[in-house]
Amino acid sequence: MPARTATECFRIVAAWLKGFLKSRGDTASRLSRDSVLRRAACPAPLAVRASVLLPNEATVMAGWTTSDIPSQLGRTVLVTGTGGIGFHVAMAMARAGATVIVAGRNAAKGAAAVEQISRSLPRARVRFGAVDLANLDSIETFADTVLRSHGSLDLLVNNAAVMTPPQRKETADGFELQLGTNHLGHFALTARLLPLLREGRDARVVSLSSIAARNGAIDFDDLQSRRRYVPMAAYSQSKLACLLFAFELQRRSTKAGWGIRSIAAHPGISRTDLLPNGAGPRSPQALARRYLWFLFQPAEQGALPPLYAATAPTAQAGGYYGPDTLSETRGHPVPAKVPTQAEDAGVAERLWQESERLTGTTFGSRHAQSA
Repeated sequence: MPARTATECFRIVAAWLKGFLKSRGDTASRLSRDSVLRRAACPAPLAVRASVLLPNEATVMAGWTTSDIPSQLGRTVLVTGTGGIGFHVAMAMARAGATVIVAGRNAAKGAAAVEQISRSLPRARVRFGAVDLANLDSIETFADTVLRSHGSLDLLVNNAAVMTPPQRKETADGFELQLGTNHLGHFALTARLLPLLREGRDARVVSLSSIAARNGAIDFDDLQSRRRYVPMAAYSQSKLACLLFAFELQRRSTKAGWGIRSIAAHPGISRTDLLPNGAGPRSPQALARRYLWFLFQPAEQGALPPLYAATAPTAQAGGYYGPDTLSETRGHPVPAKVPTQAEDAGVAERLWQESERLTGTTFGSRHAQSA
């Protein structure tokens, strides 16, 4: 493309800025600074000057809160997890106008979450869906119900998790509980809902990882921790698996043309019931959560990175977002540091193949598949 004149160049840049400042939902705001400059085809000296006017992603995200969420009217959202981060994600999406399905194992907790959201937001379109992510049959039954009742799905937030049970436990299908729930359950759910996601509008899959993934390693020789079970090591492995899945899903979506943005996020260190529910109410972790509460940010704050990934026009496909302060333990969403081991595409591909084998599901068809 030939270089444009100075007038043409700055007219394009000005139009982008006008659209961006007017609405963060503007299509132009989805473009990166480099993309805008390439589209403008500015001569080199003018490109340098024009780039000063264009906000980069960090500038766009500065102090991002739920008030920055664009309207979600007309969008259908499924969030796994009835409390903590999942609850606040569901609440924010309902407030923005989305139709929300809160999915979880405990029907009583699910009903309570829906009631609380409906009480706060009388016009909210929200319902509970029963699914046990530690049971592949339950996942298939739930996914079939969603497939029959919806023509499309715009957002899937893979949030529900189990953390550090002191003794090794297994899912209904014989997987180590943390890997089986946190990664394999969501892997199977995403595979079965892929046909709906492919019909979605600006469809996204947001996968929740953790800062624990920094210390994670995928042990293909003992993936289910049968030889040696260390609670935190197993949790870290499961959350690294979530991150690897998010990145590999984006690579495959791009290659196959699924039209889905796969984005990862983590909530920092937040006050949720994850520790007491997993490690037990009298565990050192749970006691720290109770008596050192000031070290944990509110769950509502921890929900900001996944909400940014789920709704921000500027959220990058294949991106990873977390809090901005104290080593990503608290604050507002920014691009998170990706652990080196999560950048290994070979490990991600091998994990994907193993996950398909273990769950009996495959991706790539407009119809849910079982291997």
